[in-house]
Amino acid sequence: MCQLNLQQLSAHFAQSYLLSCVCLSIQGMSKEHIMAIRNKNINPMTSKITYYKKPVFIHQGHMQWLWDMDGRRYLDLFAGVATVAVGHCHPKVTAAVEKQLKKLWHTTNIYVNAPLHEYCEKLASHLPDPLKVIYLTNSGSEANDLAMLMARIHTGNYDIITFRGSYHGGSQQTMGLTSQSSYKYPIATSSGCTHTMCPDVFRGPWGGSHCRDSPVQTIRQCSCVQGQCMANEHYIGQLKETFAASVPSRVAGFFGEPIQGMGGAVQYPKNYFKEAYKLVREKGGVCIADEVQTGFGRTGTHFWGFQGYGVLPDIVTMAKGIGNGFPMAAVVTTPEIAASFAKAYHFNTFGGNSVACAVGSAVLNVRINLQNCHHVGTYLMTELAKLRDKHEIIGDVRGKGLQIGVEMVKDKTFRIQPPMCITTADVDFFLAVFDKAIHNYMDRQ
Repeated sequence: MCQLNLQQLSAHFAQSYLLSCVCLSIQGMSKEHIMAIRNKNINPMTSKITYYKKPVFIHQGHMQWLWDMDGRRYLDLFAGVATVAVGHCHPKVTAAVEKQLKKLWHTTNIYVNAPLHEYCEKLASHLPDPLKVIYLTNSGSEANDLAMLMARIHTGNYDIITFRGSYHGGSQQTMGLTSQSSYKYPIATSSGCTHTMCPDVFRGPWGGSHCRDSPVQTIRQCSCVQGQCMANEHYIGQLKETFAASVPSRVAGFFGEPIQGMGGAVQYPKNYFKEAYKLVREKGGVCIADEVQTGFGRTGTHFWGFQGYGVLPDIVTMAKGIGNGFPMAAVVTTPEIAASFAKAYHFNTFGGNSVACAVGSAVLNVRINLQNCHHVGTYLMTELAKLRDKHEIIGDVRGKGLQIGVEMVKDKTFRIQPPMCITTADVDFFLAVFDKAIHNYMDRQ
């Protein structure tokens, strides 16, 4: 096994994505002026989370493509961290925004306006009963913060369990729920959050070749008999240990991403959530599915990631793809839990904004092509598995639909989460670039 420098490889990717040059009429600031402002006026944290040595100056986008200020075209395989669901500047979404901007920009959800109610009805139609009551917010952090509050108010309990390696937001409350040291500050965050072992069948102590709901399995060998997953039993045992040793006898809830996003597209044994949900409910808690990255068809076989596990959560949080890049998010729950939340006032100025609701409705009207997500994603993962067998620095390929992780041995994970309009021809281009980039890197070593 050898060490891979992710920053070097990513920089090579940024330069390799060149497809063609187009003539763009670009007016405004120079690159030098932009960087001067970035260094002087933009919080330096913005420049800390990058994978490049030289920035790409993005100018415009269309569907799965982006263009920089020099007219170079790039295939977008990250979609603003799985945010651009149906494509950059999708014409139907753009038209809906333009129409609403000419009519009404904003009124709060205190007032009755058609876009809010039309959108909530459409969104509710995509969720199974009894998940029909919606509260709109502006970001995934806000949605998860609110879900924590709802769980605690409804159950009368305080402690919440989530996985190690999870990411549920950057607010002071959700920072306690998040379990990655890179996103932690040495300050007091939300107490009452306990992190149990992530049932990661590649990096964890247990796992085999039949654990995941994925077209590609880990190369670990599995000796499990048909219908029995020993890895799942061990990881559920760890959750039981958490209940026995780390939390009170009654808990408020359990957060779980159907596939970990920031944790590296981590998948769990197929039946883990079924057993985990049962244990949580026995302890008085509610089950919360964080669909910020997996929702709106990204996993390919279902509209929501939790549906692939055959479970029904009590609360669902969502953001990113909900607005195709527009800042909006939502918490969806049952009438019973929603009634508990009404014990006091809670107000969100921009949640349910008229323009946001018009965007959200347009995204749902586009009708995300689940079949394309499944077909293209399966093809991509299958081909990536061939590269895994070819290059020793690729340790694992995993995922479902167009939420994909490529684990580079002894380093971080490439996450591939493109706009869901991507094609197999695009995939072939990416695979050729990816293969060449690894070859070039290895030759330099």
